[in-house]
Amino acid sequence: MGKDVSDYDIITGGVANDRVYDTVELYFEGLISKSAAIGRLAMENPNLQICFRSQEVLDHYLKFERSFEV
Repeated sequence: MGKDVSDYDIITGGVANDRVYDTVELYFEGLISKSAAIGRLAMENPNLQICFRSQEVLDHYLKFERSFEV
């Protein structure tokens, strides 16, 4: 139903970029073969996403150390 009922405070995992999405779309549309899609996906570097799902975990485990202007 699209509702998350898990009780995890922190979730980490890979995030697909536009090139991954495009490759998957091409495969599902039958425009490239499975082996071609796997070959393209093998060349991608995954992006790591960290999701903090509770204020408690942020307050307890994260501390501000510094900032700097870029």
